[in-house]
Amino acid sequence: MPFTLATWNINSVRLREPIVAQLMRDEAPDVLCLQECKSPVDKIPLAQFEALGYTHMVARGQKGYNGVAIFSKIPMVEAGAEDYAGLGHARHIAARLDNGVTIHNHYVPAGGDVADRAVNEKFGQKLDYLTDMRDAFHASKPQKSILVGDLNIAPGEDDVWSHKQLLKVVSHTPIEVDHLNDVMAAGDWSDVTRADIPDGKLYSWWSYRAKDWDAADKGRRLDHIWASPDIKNAAHSSRVLRAARGWEKPSDHAPVFASFDL
Repeated sequence: MPFTLATWNINSVRLREPIVAQLMRDEAPDVLCLQECKSPVDKIPLAQFEALGYTHMVARGQKGYNGVAIFSKIPMVEAGAEDYAGLGHARHIAARLDNGVTIHNHYVPAGGDVADRAVNEKFGQKLDYLTDMRDAFHASKPQKSILVGDLNIAPGEDDVWSHKQLLKVVSHTPIEVDHLNDVMAAGDWSDVTRADIPDGKLYSWWSYRAKDWDAADKGRRLDHIWASPDIKNAAHSSRVLRAARGWEKPSDHAPVFASFDL
């Protein structure tokens, strides 16, 4: 069963309902994973999304912060929600599609502004979240699984606008990259996006602080799609929908896509 998946940090699903609907109409991924929904589950504007064919949803939400949701045209059932690092935040939801594929949707903590857990509790929470992910995949190797989301780390030199200038900036520090690599290694995950687009600068986030984000192009690739080793070769057609960063009242993230033939 071929299907296309997209992941997008939407930065409020209710505020940005129009552009979520625009993506559903224009791009029509079979599965859409959203992060930072900033909404209780019962307040998510499901009726419009159902009218566009997304008749299945699993989600975890909270008022004003965090929140993750998976919308699908394909039948699916909830497959768990973990509270990594014991934060009590809505940061993970999993769903199992009819074809047996499990999708894990994550919103990893951003980590604050200072890359030192001794003085920045949020940075410690980020590292602890990643450590718990690593330990979970050591304990149970993923099979027929896809992991997506805003992982809030741009791991490679070409995943940031300036490797040298961002080495001490949260999202690209060596300790964060090491933690992310440990998560990947623990689950034998494959970075689908970089398998398809191995070379060149590639970003999925541009700061709101940049008045002309497109011309300045000081981006980071914070949003990811990974596949377990048994299905990694079924993935293809990866892309970032950069244009969405310029839509009306945009998120500061752009959607990332991949297709799978299973």
